[in-house]
Amino acid sequence: MSFYCIKTVQKLPISLEEAWDFFSSPRNLSKITPKEMGFEITNNPDSEMFQGQIITYTVKPVLGIKMPWMTEITTVDERKYFVDEQRFGPYAMWHHRHSFLEIDGGVQMNDEVNYKLPFGVLGTIAHSLFVKNKLKGIFEYREKILVERFGDMK
Repeated sequence: MSFYCIKTVQKLPISLEEAWDFFSSPRNLSKITPKEMGFEITNNPDSEMFQGQIITYTVKPVLGIKMPWMTEITTVDERKYFVDEQRFGPYAMWHHRHSFLEIDGGVQMNDEVNYKLPFGVLGTIAHSLFVKNKLKGIFEYREKILVERFGDMK
């Protein structure tokens, strides 16, 4: 049984409030997700996140095949962090913690995704062949889009 973890850190020259306002709005998810993922929200979530919020979408994670995905916002500590967990979707387990830290000149965003793929050994093989790189590519895309939108801190 293989569990995986991806951690990313990005610094942006924006206020903590601006970062929180952008990332805590479910409607901004599609703005930071690669177009080829076919990400589309299928319910009408409130514009402000809250604990217990359910968000449903479709994604095309593999070979353009559309799949439903449901996540729940399980924890919210305003302007500090929030957690989304998959309730139904392509992973056997998905736990994503987004945290925010005010730093000199901006904000540092930390993401930690812990996940497990279905299908046992086939899931392990799929992770090695393409899932790991696909997830890395999603976070790299997000970093690029956020720099274009908010600027870079180097």
